[in-house]
Amino acid sequence: MGEVWEGRDTKLDREIAVKFIRFPDGTPDDELVRRFVRESRITARLQHPGVPAVFDVGTHEGRPFLVMQRIHGMSVADLVAERGALSVGWCASIAAQTCAVLIVAHQASLVHRDLKPANLMLEPDGTVKVLDFGLAVALDMADASQITRSGQTIGTPAYMAPEQVLAAMSGPRSDLYTLGCTLFEMLTGQQVFGGSTAYAVMNKQVDEHPPAVTSSRPDTPRALAQLVGELLEKKPEDRPADARSVYERLLPFVRDLGPIPGALTPPAVPSPLRMYASVVSRTFDTTIATGSSTTPAAPVPTPAERPPASRPDVGQARREAGSLVKQSRYAQAAQVLEGAVHASLATSDPTGEGVFALRLEWANVLFEGGEYRRAAPAYRDLARDFTKKDGPDSELVFRCRLQEATCLALIGDTSLAVRSLESLLSDEQRVYGADDSRPLELRRQIGLLHLAGGQRDEATRTLSRLLDDLIRVHGPTHPSVPKVRDLLSGIPQEGGR
Repeated sequence: MGEVWEGRDTKLDREIAVKFIRFPDGTPDDELVRRFVRESRITARLQHPGVPAVFDVGTHEGRPFLVMQRIHGMSVADLVAERGALSVGWCASIAAQTCAVLIVAHQASLVHRDLKPANLMLEPDGTVKVLDFGLAVALDMADASQITRSGQTIGTPAYMAPEQVLAAMSGPRSDLYTLGCTLFEMLTGQQVFGGSTAYAVMNKQVDEHPPAVTSSRPDTPRALAQLVGELLEKKPEDRPADARSVYERLLPFVRDLGPIPGALTPPAVPSPLRMYASVVSRTFDTTIATGSSTTPAAPVPTPAERPPASRPDVGQARREAGSLVKQSRYAQAAQVLEGAVHASLATSDPTGEGVFALRLEWANVLFEGGEYRRAAPAYRDLARDFTKKDGPDSELVFRCRLQEATCLALIGDTSLAVRSLESLLSDEQRVYGADDSRPLELRRQIGLLHLAGGQRDEATRTLSRLLDDLIRVHGPTHPSVPKVRDLLSGIPQEGGR
């Protein structure tokens, strides 16, 4: 996807890494640049010691780039290539540290999409850095069926989750699958699936059951081998619930972390970072056991004590937010709008046209900024209040319901997203008619989500019926027909081809 240059910041005199991305077909793509900048800014906000710091972002001769912290160490890919299988303790340590990063990233609605040993850097003090969050381009549901048009693949075949292969869609549990592939490789020294071509490997990711890790590494503890198997489940819903639960299951195996010659500084050499971490790890040792807290909660002011709210200048807030959005500064724009929304709700009629418009704009900026976890409830509340004001069948109600379902899909809650879209489909068919373009497009998105959830037979039924109706309504030359045909031709049936 790109290339990395070692560089030096001439203003602050420090080492840096400069990462350029390549355009899939070699020609500039404004939409790709916009998404790259957005993802880079989300990555820069992660603020975790396991994520390299982002110093700057920009373009050079039309090519977008990131300026990042220069990391010294050895990639896990190189470590396994040189030493073979790693000790159980170090496998668990590297995977648990990766989970700690994923917890923060997934809370920010950021999915890595290309987690693999080459993107995990083991530093000499034993800490792990997760690389290349900013190089994974964010996809929304509308992009999913188009991502293969130039041969571009989001992910690396040997580590791609089945839903990435089938529907080009990724969620938090897709990252857990790729973590499972990485953990398997660290434990055995071998990739889960191999093949002579990328296509062959991707087919195996979709169709073949992975070998048991104990077949290549018999001394793998039973509970750890079971966790690897759960991470490599084909359907996202069958994998562990989240990165936090995986982290907790890995912790008991993080022990006996002996030296790794050539990769870690010798134990005799003091490590200020390890000293720092050792002290931090003792924080709250006593209060966790008792459930107590040494910091008293701040008293909540009574209504009489609260200062009177002043009526906000909504126009000024929207102008300021609009200016920030044009600069792709979505987080700041959302903050400005959020303040105006809360002030408006405190001083104005919550069902007034101006307040509704402000709330919708805030939800849209959250969505554009990739904050899907915050955008989903904002759209849900809007749909509820628009229903009270204009009735359940208004276009704005339908739009907010669609956006909420899209947010749910993007944060990996595929089952709930499908249920939401199917409910919306029923209402849109009742209001607009079954042959309207809006319900037809909803059916395509539902088919994609069936694919992303590993429900291939259901996806085949949904998309086959859609294809028949598209041809009946619009004829075989309609632009949507080849897109749906391409999706169907790429779906292997469950249990084999």
